[in-house]
Amino acid sequence: MNAIYKKYRREWSALIALFITIILFSVLEHSYLSATNIATIVTQSVTYGLMGIGMTCVIITGGIDLSVGSSLALLACVGAQLAKAGMPIPIWIVVCLALGFLMGVINGVLVGVMKLQPFIATMGTMQIYRGIGYVITGGFPVLNVPRNYRNVFNFKITSVITFSVIVFFLFAIIITFVLKKMKIGTYAYAVGGNEDAARLSGVRVERTKALLYGIGMLGTTLAALIMIGRLGTGDPSTGQGYEMDAIAAAAIGGTSMAGGRGNIFGTVIGAVLFSALKVGLVVMGVDTFYQYIVTGIVIVIAAYIEIVQGNMLSKKKEK
Repeated sequence: MNAIYKKYRREWSALIALFITIILFSVLEHSYLSATNIATIVTQSVTYGLMGIGMTCVIITGGIDLSVGSSLALLACVGAQLAKAGMPIPIWIVVCLALGFLMGVINGVLVGVMKLQPFIATMGTMQIYRGIGYVITGGFPVLNVPRNYRNVFNFKITSVITFSVIVFFLFAIIITFVLKKMKIGTYAYAVGGNEDAARLSGVRVERTKALLYGIGMLGTTLAALIMIGRLGTGDPSTGQGYEMDAIAAAAIGGTSMAGGRGNIFGTVIGAVLFSALKVGLVVMGVDTFYQYIVTGIVIVIAAYIEIVQGNMLSKKKEK
């Protein structure tokens, strides 16, 4: 039991922090655990979680993807337009996922093949994807998506839980399997841990990065389709700042910002914790603008904890 705790120390810490957060806000504001607020926490957790899982895949390779917020907007706009055009639902889902994967691969090629810094490459595609969204919509939201498309991911199972929650957990399980049981997952950790050593070991670093960026963008694609279902629109201005939320979910869950370490279970906990914190601030009447400050503080603290724990681990190994 002690060995398991040490191995997943950051994840356990995030889980404990989640319980403390829920208890604290419940004491401070009794309406915190109302059905409406729980539904909001669940809804936000799905979005943060899907995008956070995708971000985890990228960060494990030693990268970062700042384009996911813009990608969310573009994919939502394209998805809404295709739905209004009457594309058959199974083909609609496949086409949207394929487009998202391609957008991620483009980021991966820029980083892995063209050797651009992840920050610079994805900052560029962040602007490109946002711009394409505005161009194809004329700057206006795509409204009135047909009800049958909206119900694909968002029909209600209970008064609080929609099918999107099941999609979220299925995606988490699938990506966990990919990272832990498939060669591409092993390669991803190797590349993030030591790229030069991975290359010398025969790992195709460029291919690995391209695939992981593509796989990561699938989470954002699912989040876009779920957003279409929830809102019935595709808005080219949506998703601003979501890249920070995705990074926060991954960092809170124990993913090393330096690469080479992280797991999906931790990111799921991180997403729920981050959502619970944001909803708690709203319930307490804290101005929405302060949420940006909270997001930044959370990322800085998570990164600092990672450094401290890394130093402690290094000292133990030296002894």
